[in-house]
Amino acid sequence: MSQSAVNGERDLSAPTGDAGVDVLVQRLEGDSPVAAVVRDLIRRGLIVGPLLIAAGAIFWGSAGASSVAFGLGLILFNFALAAAMLTYAGRISFALMGAAALFGYLIRLSLIFLAVWLVKDASWIKIVPLGITIIVTHLGLLFWELRYISASLAYPGLKPKTKPIGR
Repeated sequence: MSQSAVNGERDLSAPTGDAGVDVLVQRLEGDSPVAAVVRDLIRRGLIVGPLLIAAGAIFWGSAGASSVAFGLGLILFNFALAAAMLTYAGRISFALMGAAALFGYLIRLSLIFLAVWLVKDASWIKIVPLGITIIVTHLGLLFWELRYISASLAYPGLKPKTKPIGR
């Protein structure tokens, strides 16, 4: 009996004898860190959304506001789809998660392109605020989230607790 079995831990290197279980040995346990990070990104996007839509309305009128709202929706959907794909694939295998990250990026980029291409000539869309929203919101939310991701990689998405120096 291995030491890990004595301690009640599962030995991931030893085959279990059940082919279905052996395939799923690489599954991620618990809540996905990707899902936790994306929940934070979406929450923050919904917090700044009204401000961005108001700015679009001030500078470009109602078409600017609808363009900003559409762009924000695209980005939040993009983040949610990325989390869903990575979480699902990560529970199956690490190789599939890598494929989902690479090809999922290309698929999601294509979906954003398609969505913009389909509405580019609509009367309620202005391309400049839509483009600015897509770029600035995407990067802005990612940089905002960087402040709250733990550098320890123990559980990304949680703000690290730090003690003040000298106390």
